[in-house]
Amino acid sequence: MRVSLIITTYNRPEVLLLVLKSIERQTTFPEEIIIADDGSNNNTKELIDNFKITTNLRIFHSWQKDDGFRVAKSRNKAIAQSNTEYIILIDGDMILHPEFVQDHINNAEIGYFIQGKRVLLSKESTREVLNISDLDLSFFSKGIKNRKNAIYSALLSKLFTQKKNNLNGIKTCNMSFFKNDCIKVNGFDNNFEGWGREDSEFVIRLFNSGINQKRLCFNAIQFHLWHLESTRISLIQNDLILKSSINSKSKWCDNGVDKYL
Repeated sequence: MRVSLIITTYNRPEVLLLVLKSIERQTTFPEEIIIADDGSNNNTKELIDNFKITTNLRIFHSWQKDDGFRVAKSRNKAIAQSNTEYIILIDGDMILHPEFVQDHINNAEIGYFIQGKRVLLSKESTREVLNISDLDLSFFSKGIKNRKNAIYSALLSKLFTQKKNNLNGIKTCNMSFFKNDCIKVNGFDNNFEGWGREDSEFVIRLFNSGINQKRLCFNAIQFHLWHLESTRISLIQNDLILKSSINSKSKWCDNGVDKYL
């Protein structure tokens, strides 16, 4: 199956570099990598251009003007550029387990999207990882806050992976779906600006369209590097958009990915 890996980023080139290096260590490479850049300065472009010289990965840079937190729009633009049947979404501060891409492929199933989990690294551990470019993270690494999520096991994954539709733990930092399912609901709603709820609202429309959730455990592991939390100032407005989609049983957003197709 041909896969596009879409990475969101904003002004953290030193972290993005580690993410890209972790992709080079994958047992299965994505067909293409699209970096959904929400307005980073030229340092990120330079990092991507330099990395492309030394790697065999196919990397594309989708950039939009810096006009506040507009990750929904940034993801839509990257999705519109993708040329594969299946899409994996991650954030630009996630170091990937070597089997990450293959795990998403193995668990892909018609009629479902996949929601994975993340392992949280402490501020101190993140600093150390960046200082020494440490990609060999595991269950035994120091400074992990939710160590259970770092367990990698095919057997446990089969036992504990659930098919259950709810919004608990919905995060686009570790999510995958068939591109056609995304297009069917018109992708993410560009009206979301500021942090929060654009992922949950997207999933609500998937649910309403008959696309169910597979909640993956002990597979597709990623390690989240610490950073300051984004401001929650837009949550009131974004919660209203989410509530409206829930109440109306929406299957479509008017201001979505079709703007860029």
